[in-house]
Amino acid sequence: MMVTMESVSLLDEAEQLADMLTHSELYEKYMICRNHVAASSSAQQVIRKFKIIREKYNEVQRFGRYHPDFKKVIRQMMDVKREVDLHPVIADYKHAEKELDDLLGQVSLELARSVSKSVKVPTGDPFFDRACNAGCGAGGKCKCRTTRSA
Repeated sequence: MMVTMESVSLLDEAEQLADMLTHSELYEKYMICRNHVAASSSAQQVIRKFKIIREKYNEVQRFGRYHPDFKKVIRQMMDVKREVDLHPVIADYKHAEKELDDLLGQVSLELARSVSKSVKVPTGDPFFDRACNAGCGAGGKCKCRTTRSA
């Protein structure tokens, strides 16, 4: 890539945008919640429990229902997953993480759309991912095809 004044300017502005994001209320909330999870002994205990069960779950998944502990481990995994999801400190963290992720997705989408309507941006949002307003050219389920002029 050839370095020009324009590319240096763009990189500076990208740094400024990143700085704005890391000083936003959503980022601050995310960091506070993340620190609460790290400091909470009950949250850390639930996370450790989840990791142990996840290892068993991964082992069982390799053999499927033929594994002797299949039902038991699946039930344990569902129970500990529910425990993780319902832990208030972890739930707050996940909510803050989702809000920050949504903001970053919106920023990415805005940047991409300002460049071109056909720039692909993974949004994590099925509505936008399937919109195909510019054409994917694959002719898959969305049935869109980009016409190319020769």
